[in-house]
Amino acid sequence: MKLFLSIFLFLSLSNSPEIADIRKMYSSVVISEGNAKEFASKLANIENEDNKTLVAYKGASIVIMSRYKKEISEKSKNFKVGAKMIEFAVTSEPNNIEIRLIRLSIQEKAPKIVNYNKNKKEDKDFLLDHYKEQSGNLKAYIKNFMLQSKSFSTAEKQTIN
Repeated sequence: MKLFLSIFLFLSLSNSPEIADIRKMYSSVVISEGNAKEFASKLANIENEDNKTLVAYKGASIVIMSRYKKEISEKSKNFKVGAKMIEFAVTSEPNNIEIRLIRLSIQEKAPKIVNYNKNKKEDKDFLLDHYKEQSGNLKAYIKNFMLQSKSFSTAEKQTIN
């Protein structure tokens, strides 16, 4: 019985991708459709009950994949589904800096016509206010994002270390 339970736990835990791996992939996901598809496939089994950071990344993957849909109605539908997942993650964990980074990164690149840009200042301010509290790989990840982001001024970028 213990062996069966151990195997079950191992298999259920191994289904979730590692956040560190997802972070690495996220920075290159917009480069090509192939990268976007690989990223989306890693997150395909993530559900709203899972780690909310992974839920936000899945939402981002759906938004990104909407770019490659041929029909405008499909693009719009997928974009809305992905944005809704991101908003669910933010609502579930409003103080999660990585989820805020994900939302900001999507809102920065969202076409104006979809009107998904209302939280850019809020998320930018959140990242600036909470950046120094972070440590290790997450802090480096946030710093890299902030340095390449168009939402942050040169002066703001100079304040991060």
